[in-house]
Amino acid sequence: MSVADYAFYAFAIVTVVAGLLVTVSRNPVHSVLWLILAFLSSAGLFVLLGAEFVAMLLIIVYVGAVAVLFLFVVMMLDIDFAELKGEMAKYMPLGLLIGVVMLMQIALGVGAWVQADGALGLRQAVAPDAAQVENTKALGLILYDKYIYLFQASGLVLLVAMIGAILLTLRHRKDVKRQNVLAQMWRDPAKAMELKDVKPGQGL
Repeated sequence: MSVADYAFYAFAIVTVVAGLLVTVSRNPVHSVLWLILAFLSSAGLFVLLGAEFVAMLLIIVYVGAVAVLFLFVVMMLDIDFAELKGEMAKYMPLGLLIGVVMLMQIALGVGAWVQADGALGLRQAVAPDAAQVENTKALGLILYDKYIYLFQASGLVLLVAMIGAILLTLRHRKDVKRQNVLAQMWRDPAKAMELKDVKPGQGL
């Protein structure tokens, strides 16, 4: 085995173990830290595949932005974890049943998987020749040239999902005072102030 093989197994084992610890950790902060480790190990796997640009994107976007945002949100929110654990225990049998069914489906799919004769050639024909084009340019040609319409469609799907999430979580609370800018701009100065004739020894 070469050094690349040892590095692959090391990154793969760390990624799987970190992903498992994300789900079983009792402390949400620890879960986010394990998630960051899983992202870093996945970036190492991308480097071994020769996709350095994707690896750097994974570190910059997911580790540098998303995971850190999760960490700040988890640490700043005052969450009652005991109540959450009680709710989770209530639905644990259903979750375990769904997990077992999904594992059986994955096992059936992997057991029945057979590679077609021309599958390897079709996969190699999608990307340009690595000897002539660097991987960053090849990724740009695939996303923004060959599959530009699918790329734009996926962006529209994400936009619709974001708008739907905002609409589903938007709640107008009546017990919160809000500033009405138009009412302040259109107010009549003559009615904005009222003079009171206060008698001696009499309050307002």
